[in-house]
Amino acid sequence: MNLKRFVEQRTSRWERLENLIGRSRGRPERLSSSELLELGSLYRSTIADLAWARRRAPNDPITQRLSSLAVRSRQLVYNTRRRGFAPIAFLTRSYWQLIAARPTPLLAAAAFLLVPALLAALWALADPGAAAGLVPDQFRNVLSPGSTGTDAGLSFDEQAQFSAYLIVNNVTVSILAFAVGIFFCIGGAWVLVNNGLVLGAIAGLLVAQGDGAFFVELVAAHGILELSCIVIAGTAGFRMGWALVEPGNRSRREALRAETDSAIRIVVGTIPWFFGAGVIEAFVSRSGAAALPMAIVGLIVGGGYWFLIWRGRPREPGPAQTRAFAFVSR
Repeated sequence: MNLKRFVEQRTSRWERLENLIGRSRGRPERLSSSELLELGSLYRSTIADLAWARRRAPNDPITQRLSSLAVRSRQLVYNTRRRGFAPIAFLTRSYWQLIAARPTPLLAAAAFLLVPALLAALWALADPGAAAGLVPDQFRNVLSPGSTGTDAGLSFDEQAQFSAYLIVNNVTVSILAFAVGIFFCIGGAWVLVNNGLVLGAIAGLLVAQGDGAFFVELVAAHGILELSCIVIAGTAGFRMGWALVEPGNRSRREALRAETDSAIRIVVGTIPWFFGAGVIEAFVSRSGAAALPMAIVGLIVGGGYWFLIWRGRPREPGPAQTRAFAFVSR
């Protein structure tokens, strides 16, 4: 069976499953008993279709659609716990699965932030005077040459002001990256690129003037996690925007509606991690520790966050599962 025929034969099933998911609004008890049975049947057939699509067309948009649909429907099919436990299940499992289900927008968001940051840092090292124009006025006091040490010549109040501005700025950037990503991904890309340029310019300028250790001491412990959260918020925006660019076999309205639900869930699940970064910033980043311990803390926290995303990735079915899926899909 070729991909075109595969999509033509099964699109009606997928649309019906999306309809049931939308009508349930996250609560299977809103569906009738017959609809619940239909939901289970459609979920199993979608899993089989996903297995087929991953083997035959792993990079096709239809595979990404099926992966997202499988995650969303699984939450309803296996939602047997009481409603009070739903937030816990979401934060410990579903949140990570939603992020990992679509690696392409995730990698795109990371690239739009990190590549400009690297280029701006290299520019700042080569031409500090010109690169300084990228730095907002709120950061000017940080760039003023000071004595060496953990404060680089800044008072405690100045360090606190700088750190607080970083948190507010990063949360604002995350909200913007999500909100404007709906404009065909262009708005979200601009927000991520702009923030990456500022970050890279500051890092490069501080390294150029011999205060690179200060930058690590001030932002590394909480900054890696905060930047990760910005990338995830940008990913959510990209998913909505790409639904308008490439809706696949759905109308743009249907594609956007399906992706918006997942995107909002991702942003909601990211908010607690911003608070966690704020706690680290308040009690660790301002402790006056040296650059190495700060970098270690940042790598452990940030690495743990990405490890959980990696754990949430869709699992490839084994040989026995593949044969079972193929039988169900006939």
